[in-house]
Amino acid sequence: MLLVFCCVAGAGWAAQVAGTITQLSGPLLAKKADGAVRVLSLRSEVESGDTLMTEKNTYALVKFVDNSEITLKPGTTFKVENFAFDAGKPDGDQASFSLVKGGLRSVTGLLGKRNKEKFSMKTPSATIGIRGTTFIADVVEPSAEEVAVAVATREAYLMASTASLDALAAPLKPLMLAQGPTPPPTSGGALPAGLYVNVLDGMINVSNPAGALNFSAGQFGYTRNNVMPPVMVPNNPGIKFAPPPAFSSNTTTSASGANAPKPAAVDCEVR
Repeated sequence: MLLVFCCVAGAGWAAQVAGTITQLSGPLLAKKADGAVRVLSLRSEVESGDTLMTEKNTYALVKFVDNSEITLKPGTTFKVENFAFDAGKPDGDQASFSLVKGGLRSVTGLLGKRNKEKFSMKTPSATIGIRGTTFIADVVEPSAEEVAVAVATREAYLMASTASLDALAAPLKPLMLAQGPTPPPTSGGALPAGLYVNVLDGMINVSNPAGALNFSAGQFGYTRNNVMPPVMVPNNPGIKFAPPPAFSSNTTTSASGANAPKPAAVDCEVR
């Protein structure tokens, strides 16, 4: 009796299946909540607590149990923080994700439509909340030069009590000015670090403590970090999202947003 009880309890405590890999173009790893790492393949299950990592040339499409879709691009680290869905129990909905690095395309499912406040996607620059929207999010990590500037600037501030801050920071000013809060390049060149969004369907509001801005279908946005306001980018600054043709579905459009339907209301919010 005790053995049966332990087996049943163990099954109950197991992580909930959040979705399934339905498209895959290369190696995909999953780091489990207990630290174990396994290789995923087509029809592999993704559980709540899994951290997915795509390799250099890998695109991976996860179909969640509420019919939402997340397509990961190469070089992405994405964590399913907590996912719970029961078609008959909307009060138990929960979808919490974390985009650590890389990029993805998100298509909202039933959970996001009926309980938009239960959906959240964390990024280093902002938290994204959605409802009935198709969008692309891309996190660009700081370059080695940007990291060096940040570290040197911090050291200058720490030393300011014994020397002139202006004098200490003088050698850094050219680099700091070049990496200021200006919009990223519209074509070519390396993208500055930050969060990039492209709305394919619907409308979004991007906000953080520094400001807020609306973006509609076909538009591009950029948020450098959580202390600088989002800005409008007139053209695609260089966001690349080109999964194999097999990944396409009727619910998505091209990254240009040119054929996206016109939105009627704001249904994606980035805080």
